[in-house]
Amino acid sequence: MAVRDSMLPEYDQEIATTRRFLERIPERDAGWRPHAKSMPLGDLAVHIAALPWWLAMTLTTTEVDVATMPQPPAFATTAELLARFDANAAAGRAALARATEADLALAWSLRSGAQVFFTAPRGAVLRSFVLSHLIHHRAQLGVYLRLRDVPLPFCYGPSADSAG
Repeated sequence: MAVRDSMLPEYDQEIATTRRFLERIPERDAGWRPHAKSMPLGDLAVHIAALPWWLAMTLTTTEVDVATMPQPPAFATTAELLARFDANAAAGRAALARATEADLALAWSLRSGAQVFFTAPRGAVLRSFVLSHLIHHRAQLGVYLRLRDVPLPFCYGPSADSAG
């Protein structure tokens, strides 16, 4: 089985789960943060909504320089955030569906100017830096939502707020 073929169902599941969390973002709490060192809820949501775009970008480049990347638009509304997430998720899925084994084997680097943070095969970048990164921040979002008394959706099974 091609790596791409094993990743597509995983991607679809994680995107659907993430969307259920993003749907619950309370617009009134976009500026709220649980700690002074934590990012605001709206910024976290924007970061999560952008992560599927990284999948498409990783498969079409060999590196990215975060020092020169434009920042995504700030949080405005939950509806706008979901539209952006859906577009990014569709672009990421399409790129993954087109990827060949050779595409996934190419080296990809994350840098900031002259500083290279890491270089790894694209396939490894997709699993760790994109999917695991998405899952990590979705869990963080779950804590934010819980602290705002927002009922959590099911993720890998029922939450304390859902039966499935």
